[in-house]
Amino acid sequence: MHPVAKAIWFIESHFGRAIALSEIADMAGMSRHHLSRRFSEMTGQNLNRYLRARRLSEAARQLAGGADNILTVALDAGYGSHEAFTRAFREEFGLAPETLRARRDLSGLTLQEPIRMSTIEKSSLPSPRIETLDAFIIAGLGSDFEPGKAAGIPALWQRFNAYFGHIPGQVDKTAYGLCTMQPGKPGFRYVAGARVSRRDDLPAEFDVTAVPALTWAMFQHHGHVNGIPATVDAAFRTWLPTSGRTVGGFPDVLEFYGEDFDPETGLGRVEIWLPLADQMTKS
Repeated sequence: MHPVAKAIWFIESHFGRAIALSEIADMAGMSRHHLSRRFSEMTGQNLNRYLRARRLSEAARQLAGGADNILTVALDAGYGSHEAFTRAFREEFGLAPETLRARRDLSGLTLQEPIRMSTIEKSSLPSPRIETLDAFIIAGLGSDFEPGKAAGIPALWQRFNAYFGHIPGQVDKTAYGLCTMQPGKPGFRYVAGARVSRRDDLPAEFDVTAVPALTWAMFQHHGHVNGIPATVDAAFRTWLPTSGRTVGGFPDVLEFYGEDFDPETGLGRVEIWLPLADQMTKS
């Protein structure tokens, strides 16, 4: 994966805490100087400016949603005081945080959206294993995404990771990314979640999804997590047409993250599961 793509993924997965440029450069495998230059060449933006704008844009969304405590929003955005945050916010958007919270409307603000870099590089992948699993429940944080706007998914995982390991009824230390198309709408809903044994006592903001008993085609994803779209693309475009299998059912795609997956590096066991509509037992 390109170092700039790694840098973007790291920012989107970690902007809720303080991130040093040296840390981003280490993840990308480049010096700070070279990463900053390549980032500017490929995106047309300054790296530090992008990180600042992403944090303030997410803060603006929280404020427009009626956030209770502006200082908490400021701390989450990487600012050590209400005053420093207000100064930066006013420079970015031309109004005070309190004003935006009071009007609860983002119109007129130019928000920095996540930069999306194409990762469709693979044309084939090894055949999947085929397994039939009993029904299970996934609980986690969900959000709707428009076509081409999936670059915001790492930020959703960043929020969910604060719950992971402390979810009532959490079955194990694996995680799931559940993707479903929405009938009559152009986008899709994505849930970052974990497998749970019950529905009660879960956080009110959680989506709870019952996944039915299904036969799955399970593809091993190799490399960095930011390359998942390439594996999904290869599964549908290369494997499926020649497999003799039929994909169907709910959800449309399920991402599986093993216990060894490290959200700090984006590396570890990752699989892409497609639900099969036929009852064959061999691929």
